[in-house]
Amino acid sequence: MSFTSKKYPSKANTNTFAAKYRALMKKHPFLLFGLPFMSVVVAGSFVLTPAAAIRYEKYDRKVRQVSREEELGLGQKRRKVDIREEYYRLAAKDLDNWEQKRVERLKGESDGLL
Repeated sequence: MSFTSKKYPSKANTNTFAAKYRALMKKHPFLLFGLPFMSVVVAGSFVLTPAAAIRYEKYDRKVRQVSREEELGLGQKRRKVDIREEYYRLAAKDLDNWEQKRVERLKGESDGLL
């Protein structure tokens, strides 16, 4: 006598939703698993697109604020820099005679001394 590999489900498990879903899944795997999975992926891309756009819009607003300040002429008071002139100005300084000065601290701020 040989034993069959086919298992017979019990009467209690045949009427549950999970058992019916498993039976239908064998007949229509794409319809019950593939299609819902692909629809979640596509719907997720539509949901995440506006979220990513908000990130870039925030960056664009920050860049626009800087360009507006430049349009107002905040950079007009700058002096023109010549590299040779800066070199000679720094070379003329006496770098050997200097004195270390401590920066004044705000009230309540630690000055780092032990």
